[in-house]
Amino acid sequence: MRTNTYIRLEMLYKKYKGYVETREILEEGFSNRQIAVLVKEGYLENVTHGHYWLSGGQCKKPQDYKCIEVCLSNPKAVICMDSSLYYQKVSTKEPEYLSVATERTDRSILKMNFPTRRHYFSGRNFQIGQRKRETEFGSYNIYDVERSLCDIRRLEPENSFEIMDYVKESEQQYKRLMKYAELFGIKQF
Repeated sequence: MRTNTYIRLEMLYKKYKGYVETREILEEGFSNRQIAVLVKEGYLENVTHGHYWLSGGQCKKPQDYKCIEVCLSNPKAVICMDSSLYYQKVSTKEPEYLSVATERTDRSILKMNFPTRRHYFSGRNFQIGQRKRETEFGSYNIYDVERSLCDIRRLEPENSFEIMDYVKESEQQYKRLMKYAELFGIKQF
């Protein structure tokens, strides 16, 4: 490729931080063929259909890049269960798979560069406990701690887990946990 292409790429790195859409790259004057060559050379990383990571720039991927990339692929997806606890710093061990919740009727493909485990929830249960987390690289949806603890108890009863000390110590958080347990029909923690 011409040197001019790499100069425009440097300008792209300065203008966009981290993730960029195919549409934005095309608007900067790159062709689809040039994008393919830049991916092959390692300047761009294709994270999901229509989204790239500017891998040749100064930015390193954030710790929660998996969450951001899943929500780039499916904006309605929600990080759930053990993954939610990990990214909210309740659990210290990163799960083997990123647990992702979608509505039962959502059949969009989640083709990611890392392993995911998908959980389908009914429309009524899907909305409960959802939060939107904004980062400098993008936003993603995540279930709050209490909802995640209830989901683990409900869907993976064979997995023993302890309610974290900070939930036990905080009366307010314990009450919230019990309200969620009641909503989901969990009799005992």
